[in-house]
Amino acid sequence: MLTSRVTALAVCALAALSIPAVAVADENPKGSGSAKCGMFTCQVEVDIPGQADGPGNSGAGGSSGSAGGGAGSSKDTDLTSCTYKLVDPQPPVGSLDWEGHEPGDGAVYEETCRWNDSGNSIARMVWLAEPPGEDAAVDPAVLAQQAVDKMTLLGPDIASPRPAGKYTVGVPMWMWVNESVTTYGPNTASASAGGVTVTAIAKVSKIDWRMGDGSTVTCTGPSTPYTGSAGMAESPTCGHVYSKTSAGAPGGKYAVTATSTWTIDWQGGGAAGQLTEIRQSDVQVAIGEVQVVR
Repeated sequence: MLTSRVTALAVCALAALSIPAVAVADENPKGSGSAKCGMFTCQVEVDIPGQADGPGNSGAGGSSGSAGGGAGSSKDTDLTSCTYKLVDPQPPVGSLDWEGHEPGDGAVYEETCRWNDSGNSIARMVWLAEPPGEDAAVDPAVLAQQAVDKMTLLGPDIASPRPAGKYTVGVPMWMWVNESVTTYGPNTASASAGGVTVTAIAKVSKIDWRMGDGSTVTCTGPSTPYTGSAGMAESPTCGHVYSKTSAGAPGGKYAVTATSTWTIDWQGGGAAGQLTEIRQSDVQVAIGEVQVVR
């Protein structure tokens, strides 16, 4: 009885969305075999009774090198606009990431591609015989997201309300935040690949406050700090008036959440666009009531 060995490569994708592993084999062969997995790839070998090695079986084995032919040569048609970064240090000898090659024969790169037209990206290890050239496809939108990832954008730095503050039913509460590069902006970063550089500038465009009593308040700008001269006046830019105490809330305090919307404008590589990132911060505040002494 003749036996044929078919090799299939399963590519395991690391991405912001769930993408099933892709395996290629000839007519779903049944038979004995084995599987070997590296960090990013799994190689499966199946012995098929009654079939000899030949052109009819070469399609499965040929697919195992779909990502390694060179920059932009991936046969995963749903992946587009790829960028490449040399893996440092390189994988050890025998790693499946070498796709059957030895260290020194080409190199292993981290390939980042866009998935369809979703705007999401997928990263994986690939072997390339030659370094990606300056003409390798570079998606400026992918570089823009890489620039944003460098910024370490955070939620609002809440200045008021304060956890230790004393607040009263019916008395206007003023809300505002402290400004910094990471909590309010502007925050600037760049990313480069294949001779293309993209620069992104991020700034908070609005802050949505959930007050813990079922109320929400949307404010633009860092808002106005309270001063004693304002007396009992309401904030001109961002405030709230509680109508009941927090005595019935968990722990006797309202859970206040401030959510920043970061708007990021980017340009480079002959393109421009806008991204949005969301960050939030929380604070617990106690709301009492005025005690009248008679």
